[in-house]
Amino acid sequence: MALVFTTSYIEDTRTLFRQAKGLADRAMAQVSDAQLFLALGDEENSIAIVVKHLAGNLRSRWTDFLITDGEKPDRNRDGEFADPAASRTALLEDWERGWAALFGTLDALSEVDLARTVRIRGEAHSVLQAINRAYGHCAYHVGQIVLLAKHYAGERWQALTIPRNKSVEFNRKVAAGEASQR
Repeated sequence: MALVFTTSYIEDTRTLFRQAKGLADRAMAQVSDAQLFLALGDEENSIAIVVKHLAGNLRSRWTDFLITDGEKPDRNRDGEFADPAASRTALLEDWERGWAALFGTLDALSEVDLARTVRIRGEAHSVLQAINRAYGHCAYHVGQIVLLAKHYAGERWQALTIPRNKSVEFNRKVAAGEASQR
């Protein structure tokens, strides 16, 4: 996605979250249903577990964002690391609900809201801090999803950004107007 100049923190953040989600979506699309639920070892998380956790976190943090604590009483964080949804469809429905909570809230915020106070586990954060905290958390887990998907896809893997050893070719195409910057 090409960079669009903006002076709006919220607009820029929304774009970054959409890019992160897009990376995870495109990575998950490259693995089989069985690979979504496969863990590398007994103490590692599968893609499905990471998705379940991130979806739960997004739902909790971004539902009633400005008026309730970001750690909702009905959230079972520990349960997010066990027994993921039984199918890709169910898993991705939960994933989409979590992201919808985030994007719905970001769409409703204004730049003035950035200095407001919200709480996460009782701790005060500015809205700006809460957004930054959430983005760091999402980026961390999206990286895990991409790494696992790339591992499982193996030789079938299609690069999500500029493919390895293709930077010079890509930059030439951008300069010639034949490709858009990502």
